[in-house]
Amino acid sequence: MADSTGARSESDLPIEPVYDASALAGFDADAKLGAPGSYPFTRGVYPSMYTGRPWTMRQYAGFGTAKESNQRYHQLVKAGTGGLSVAFDLPTQMGYDSDESIAHGEVGKVGVAIDSLDDMRTLFDGLPLDKISTSMTINAPGSTLLLLYQLVAEEQGVAGEQLTGTIQNDVLKEYIARGTYIYPPRESLRLIADIFAYCHKEMPRWNTISISGYHMAEAGATPVQEIAFTIANAIEYVRAAQAAGLHVDDFAPRLSFFFVARTTLIEEVAKFRAARRIWARIMKEDFGAQNPKSMMLRFHTQTAGVQLTAQQPEVNLVRVALQGLGAVLGGTQSLHTNSFDEAIALPTEKAARLALRTQQVIAYETDVTKTVDPFAGSYVVESMTDEIEAAALALIQAVEDKGGAVAAIEQGFQKNEIERSAYRVQLEIDNGERTVVGVNRFVLDQEDHYEPLRVDPTIEADQRARLEALRADRDNDEVKAALGRLQEAARGTDNLLYPMKEALAARATGGEVAHALREVWGTYQPRETF
Repeated sequence: MADSTGARSESDLPIEPVYDASALAGFDADAKLGAPGSYPFTRGVYPSMYTGRPWTMRQYAGFGTAKESNQRYHQLVKAGTGGLSVAFDLPTQMGYDSDESIAHGEVGKVGVAIDSLDDMRTLFDGLPLDKISTSMTINAPGSTLLLLYQLVAEEQGVAGEQLTGTIQNDVLKEYIARGTYIYPPRESLRLIADIFAYCHKEMPRWNTISISGYHMAEAGATPVQEIAFTIANAIEYVRAAQAAGLHVDDFAPRLSFFFVARTTLIEEVAKFRAARRIWARIMKEDFGAQNPKSMMLRFHTQTAGVQLTAQQPEVNLVRVALQGLGAVLGGTQSLHTNSFDEAIALPTEKAARLALRTQQVIAYETDVTKTVDPFAGSYVVESMTDEIEAAALALIQAVEDKGGAVAAIEQGFQKNEIERSAYRVQLEIDNGERTVVGVNRFVLDQEDHYEPLRVDPTIEADQRARLEALRADRDNDEVKAALGRLQEAARGTDNLLYPMKEALAARATGGEVAHALREVWGTYQPRETF
């Protein structure tokens, strides 16, 4: 069919004004779709999907001190959230302690400050870690936070095999989109492979990585770029684990993914379905996976923070509802809905509760949970799914042609592609081709007053005092010896997580662990791109 309207998708693919049977000429439903819960998992990773129970409703939270965040977690659990999702402040994400000069002004600002076992103990005080699932958005120091969580659980009498949750642990996308990397890419891959092996033995129910397209999308990636670069990174992780001697079916069932849900609902549904099909075939045909769970692309979704506006922030409630609906129709396993005020500041308690209520309305007041993959067979959705699949596979091959994800990162390929897409979108907004309600159309002469949640400026001083007390109270010789053993392992081939756990149990700080590895591995210096 010819495109007579000139309409284009977010991935810059043509959108027809009308789709009919000709769009699916030669479409083989058995090969392309299969049954829900069966290869190639286009229709969902589980046979019953939400007809049995809804997705896990997570709310991303964490700010200020561990004590404040703990109070918010108790509020969310009381409101009915099914899982916690922890946000960490920038120094924690970068492997710095709160009392380091580089951390000044950032402590507790975009998440909770966690410097030590003492802080992690406070963060989860009174929360039953054998009954809740916890997702932690942490990457370069993912091993450190995982081990602190395990140590707190052990203090509660909860064994590692009882713990469920996820660490994001996807450092490759940091080099592409976010920038919170520490070590060079190849050393980071070694640490990730060690996490896979450690969790296979010690924490078998834990999702060892959440391979993330979300942050690339927030940086400007199109839906095609989002899934292509995410899956290319996943391929690199699988290869790294295999090179470390792990069998694909020993670790692949615990891989998970993290995607965005935009307001372009139809394309987002098609994107999720295409991603499942691509991953299933790569795992089966390229890596020889035998376990069906190794072929399942299980993913968490977060609604699109980049599409929220500070202007007329209540309109974000509508955006988030549509985005959340798209994620559910696309078959997500868990979902975080953004609060309407997040374009302005950290969400207030009321805004966070409304975000959770949005998910609950979708789950319990609509009929979208009563049938699996309701868009299956749709002319437009199946056509878009095929087109996104083909475009994403071509982009994955482009990464492979450059030597794989790490080599492409070192050449600046993914970053340049995303920046070009982001520039195109911004031009469309600036010249009015793309409507953003409340920003370039339907604007108000004067915005209503909004009082945002503010972070207590004394948090940094309090964290510094806690660290001073910790270093005075612990056995510093024991800490020094444990960090030495960690460095010795980093110079060799032993799994790093065992000596790292010893150091953290001795109350070494996250910054001290990261610095110990920096001394051995160095830090990553990005290539200049133009």
